[in-house]
Amino acid sequence: MPHSDSPVDPQPQKLAREDGTVLAYYKTAARKASPERATAAGAEPGLMFLGGFMSDMGGGKALALEAYARRRGRAFLRFDYRGHGASSGRFEDGTIGAWAGDALAVLDALTEGPQVLIGSSMGGWIMLLVALARPERIAGLVGIAAAPDFTEDLIWGRATTEQRGALETAGYVDRPSEYSATPYRITRHLIQEGRDHLLLGKSIPLTCPVRLIHGLEDADVPWQTSLRLAEALESDDVEVTLVKNAAHRLSEPQDLARLERMIEALSAPATRG
Repeated sequence: MPHSDSPVDPQPQKLAREDGTVLAYYKTAARKASPERATAAGAEPGLMFLGGFMSDMGGGKALALEAYARRRGRAFLRFDYRGHGASSGRFEDGTIGAWAGDALAVLDALTEGPQVLIGSSMGGWIMLLVALARPERIAGLVGIAAAPDFTEDLIWGRATTEQRGALETAGYVDRPSEYSATPYRITRHLIQEGRDHLLLGKSIPLTCPVRLIHGLEDADVPWQTSLRLAEALESDDVEVTLVKNAAHRLSEPQDLARLERMIEALSAPATRG
């Protein structure tokens, strides 16, 4: 997908990981509130965006959320996983565990205090894995067409006999996508490693507030996935919003406005108790 740089910071910053991976990111600092406002309302949690499979941090939702954070004076961070966008590495070498590790490294090194994680598609799976690893850092989760377990349910589960054969013998299969001019290379290792991180079908021990948005016309990730996720979460504060006539991306102006309202309500001090 084409990468769109921030109009304020033309070049991303870089975070080097111990394994040599270099992650690109943009960070927006929180605007310091007056002592009176800080005392009355409490500090709002930061926002961290986690993108989707073969997407990058220059997408419409990431940039819209950054603009929202700047208007509201809130801390915001967007980044590219390894093999995505401006980060180092090859996409086909990535796995769910590696990408979750990237997100965890970004959370630990580049953010402070409680965070609301906003995960789009695959990012919805990654945000859950990050929240399970750092529950004390998470003020809330927002899933946009969240796709936990998609490597098993939506790639392996939908693969044809020929595609499964290619995965077993060649170790990969190239699948066309309406979101990219070039096919996505799906590897056997991606699917096998993904099985170590499956979440649905069992209780997910997260108790933070969770908001899930899904389009009823989503052809990539069935809307029932968000219902399955809501059922699996241990949290009692889980809401699912189903959007009629909406597809997978949920990037239209009305979708972005809905997302902002949801984040605003989720971040209110009363919601955080």
